[in-house]
Amino acid sequence: MGDLKSALPVVLDLTGRLVVAVGGGPVSARRVRAFLDEGAVVRVVAPWLCEDLRDLAFAGRVEWVERDYAGPSDLDGAWFAHTATGEASVDREVAADAESLRVWCVDATDAAGTTASVTARADVTTPDGRVTVSAYAAGDPGLAVTVRDGVERALATGTLDLRRTRTHGRRGWVALVGGGPGIDGLLTTRGHELLASADVVVVDRLAPRAVVDRLPASVRVIDVGKTPGHHPVPQSRINDILVEEAQRGLGVVRLKGGDPYVLGRGGEEREACEAHGIPVEVVPGVTSAVSVPAAAGIPVTHRGVARGFTVVTG
Repeated sequence: MGDLKSALPVVLDLTGRLVVAVGGGPVSARRVRAFLDEGAVVRVVAPWLCEDLRDLAFAGRVEWVERDYAGPSDLDGAWFAHTATGEASVDREVAADAESLRVWCVDATDAAGTTASVTARADVTTPDGRVTVSAYAAGDPGLAVTVRDGVERALATGTLDLRRTRTHGRRGWVALVGGGPGIDGLLTTRGHELLASADVVVVDRLAPRAVVDRLPASVRVIDVGKTPGHHPVPQSRINDILVEEAQRGLGVVRLKGGDPYVLGRGGEEREACEAHGIPVEVVPGVTSAVSVPAAAGIPVTHRGVARGFTVVTG
């Protein structure tokens, strides 16, 4: 067993590979779900299972060997092992057997002595793919979780940049993002994530400008704002801009005030993009039809006064 203070973080592809989990409690359940999410084939060795693992076993998602750990043969064919029986002697035995077989093993009961460790992890999904953040603090999983959570918050709020640096062969995409009533704090977390991933932002007059002002200089901002009776960039041209930029392999956010689908021409823009085979994501925003009355202290529905409301345009 070794001290993981100088450990090397690596990424493992577990797809289709056998992982053996010894122990049937909640700790094993959390790890088994993570292994399954990464495409692993999982065998659980335990005389009993907690409810979460039992559900997975009955659903046929894991193989359950219903007995105590019996020795090295239980690790036959494994690429990776995890032990969390709650009995130190058994966990040490599993770890020792794995060591002799040259199978990496996480001993969840011995953070300081285990030869492998599962880091605190968070995933952020961008239109270009998943970004995984992990943190490891030797012998202190709680600190690792704190660091992970801090980085995750920074990603979710757009504080950290998510733009890809390798763009060769990249497929362009468009996201129609509702910016709400124009206040930075009312933009959704998903909206922030997409803005942090975008190469081009096509912005409306009523979109939250403070967010746009904080974008790095590398992001191209195209202003297509309209005022009543004055449309310097017609809708047909806006549609063309979205298609053209995405066809260049760029990530494009169409940032609007309110909600893209509430009097926002979002449907037209989505149809234009999809007609050219461009993937489109739509992120709802807080429409002014609800947010403006709320800001004035007026509920749009109130028991005994109003049971519904209608949105109309003139």
